[in-house]
Amino acid sequence: MKNDSLLGPWIRRFLLEHLVAERNLSPNTQRSYRDTLRLLLPRLAIQSGKHIDALEIVDLSAGAVRNFLKDVEQKRGCSIITRNQRLSAIHALARFIGERSPEHLPWCGEIRTVPFKRTGKNPLTYLEKSEMDALLAAPDQCNKQGQRDRALLLFLYNSGARASEAAGAKVADLEGNEQRGGIVKLHGKGGKIRFCPLWPRTMMALAPLTANRPPDANLFLNRYGAPVTRFGIHTLVERHAKRASKKVPSLARKRVSPHTIRHTTATHLLRAGVDSHRARSAPPAGSCATSTPQRSLPGPLAAVARRVAAAHHGRAELLPLGACVPAVARPPLSAQQTPHSPIADPSASNSTPDPASGAAIPAASLRPRSLPG
Repeated sequence: MKNDSLLGPWIRRFLLEHLVAERNLSPNTQRSYRDTLRLLLPRLAIQSGKHIDALEIVDLSAGAVRNFLKDVEQKRGCSIITRNQRLSAIHALARFIGERSPEHLPWCGEIRTVPFKRTGKNPLTYLEKSEMDALLAAPDQCNKQGQRDRALLLFLYNSGARASEAAGAKVADLEGNEQRGGIVKLHGKGGKIRFCPLWPRTMMALAPLTANRPPDANLFLNRYGAPVTRFGIHTLVERHAKRASKKVPSLARKRVSPHTIRHTTATHLLRAGVDSHRARSAPPAGSCATSTPQRSLPGPLAAVARRVAAAHHGRAELLPLGACVPAVARPPLSAQQTPHSPIADPSASNSTPDPASGAAIPAASLRPRSLPG
């Protein structure tokens, strides 16, 4: 006789049928829900004195959930946001069981009474130009690992990519060369695809990583030759931020992560005079073209990028805040395309300092000077 009181079969259906087949949630969300249960189930087994495969639904009580969330915050040192994320996964499991097993509706209601904690928004952290330059200069260029690290940091700053997007980038996602720059295809949240222009020096830094490698290989590898993970990228950024803080002490007072670099790109764009609507429209800096999987390389972006490279010998001119810039003649956008502009290399020798901060502006979506044709 089928025993619907055991927790194991329900968890299997929840993970394999509900999250994948019914909800079609992203792999990252699926792994997040799975990791919550990996932390929760061994604790329940210890508390109930049962083997983990003998746990019953009633063993997952509201009190056990509250104790688990307390440990997540206090013992594991997680933030309230992470605590609420774990609770969201438990609520989803309870709702899944309650919808399919009416006799467990009282239990489901009890679990779902465990509330989320209110949390304030953390202030936006970003790096000044001098801090970002110090971070890019931190890796040791005398060895391959240091060259890989610098290429990864430059890639994050140039594209504004998330750590997960950088970790998932393939060799085949890159197109272009070291003379005129290139374009990378990023696979973001919700199956969205973005095409981001890359500076010539970024392509130059990435060239050793792509040489003689198959197209389906991951772009960034760790020291063991395995694909780098988003956690590895986070550790890499923190390590070099600590090293860079010896030259720029202000870095020691900031929590630097891959998402901080993402915020830095967006903030530098806003300083450059890019309107906030455009800066929000494409993560994070308005420099990427949102696209559907059916589209090939975005023609308008490539055309404007080529004009900038041809006019300035591979380096787009960086203009100060408030400068009068004639609009470039842009090709018309189709219904599926969104406004975008090329990224300019903030380290170019002809960079113009921002009069407010003295920092060179990464004009990822500044309009270049009009050119014929």
